[in-house]
Amino acid sequence: MRQRQVLIVEDNYLLLDMLTGLCERRGIGVVSVSSGEAAMATIRQAGSHPRGPDLALLITDINLPGLIDGWTVAEAYRILNPGQPVIYTSTGGRSDRRAVPGSVFLSKPFRIQDVIDLAGALMQGRLEPQEPLALRAVG
Repeated sequence: MRQRQVLIVEDNYLLLDMLTGLCERRGIGVVSVSSGEAAMATIRQAGSHPRGPDLALLITDINLPGLIDGWTVAEAYRILNPGQPVIYTSTGGRSDRRAVPGSVFLSKPFRIQDVIDLAGALMQGRLEPQEPLALRAVG
């Protein structure tokens, strides 16, 4: 059985490293990438290879470098992983009209620990986000 993992898509390398490290210390497997293009390749690989990662959660920044943004990443993720949770993050304003159903929006800056706690709860099925749930920034 494949290990359930979280896909983290974040172009801020320091934040990506902190999220990845804290997830791993909590026993959550992580696949981390820094662009929408890399995220799409990872999602395709997970969907087409039996030994690819079992992506149980997506955490994605909305504003990513390149041609593929976080909205597009989440849409592709949901095609291959229907019903799986998505956490969107952004420093800018939010636009729910593109959010996938049952997603969560976190405004930056946020407490890293809060994101990890939310990720753990979503992956374990202890929390079911509603149409799209927004959490206020902390800090």
